[in-house]
Amino acid sequence: MSELPGYRRPAQGTQPGYLHPPYVSSRLRAPTKPLVLLPHTLSEITGPLFGQESIRPGDDDLTKQHAGAPIGERIVVGGRVLDENGRPVRGALIEIWQGNAAGRYAHERDTHDAPLDPNFSGCGRALTDDEGRYRFLTIKPGAYPWRNHDNAWRPAHIHYSLFGQGILTRLVTQMYFPGDPLLPFDPIFNGTDDEKARNRLVAQFDWESTTPEFALGFRFDVILRGRDATPMER
Repeated sequence: MSELPGYRRPAQGTQPGYLHPPYVSSRLRAPTKPLVLLPHTLSEITGPLFGQESIRPGDDDLTKQHAGAPIGERIVVGGRVLDENGRPVRGALIEIWQGNAAGRYAHERDTHDAPLDPNFSGCGRALTDDEGRYRFLTIKPGAYPWRNHDNAWRPAHIHYSLFGQGILTRLVTQMYFPGDPLLPFDPIFNGTDDEKARNRLVAQFDWESTTPEFALGFRFDVILRGRDATPMER
């Protein structure tokens, strides 16, 4: 199998490090030896393809997946997925997952003493269009404690998973909300050294997608590679 040109490496400090001591879990899983960078081959850029059949009607509306309406503030979250040259990435599969308005996930391992919402599962899926655009209707998640350190609270956030052409091209990141007072205290958010890159994880209030008397809008663009790439989890 012939070798293909490698993807552009991110600029130093613009991506989270494997080891960030304030984030306690990273001490256990960070590599202890230098990484071996393997050349990209066909197996990294090909594989099962995602298409329209991967998305069911309503997957992008987390407020209408059950018999009743979920509790909490409705929000529209959308934006564009772009490459390092600002070109739209079409047909990218985006999956999101999040806690409910009380900051609790619909998962058996979440034992936070907060109410579950029977009308909110917290998962959605969408494909980007020809201009790289995507859109979700959901509920603004709440903050929650996570026992990383004394009196530790995670800021409100939404997890993003992005798939390219194949399953090996998955990228994972988190979206935060502007003005959240917990951001300066969160080791995961602050795991990216470069302040400009770190702030690319914070969505912007979006008046254009704000729906009168219904939902506030937030814009979160994702840049996949290059110097201005969105920080991704490793």
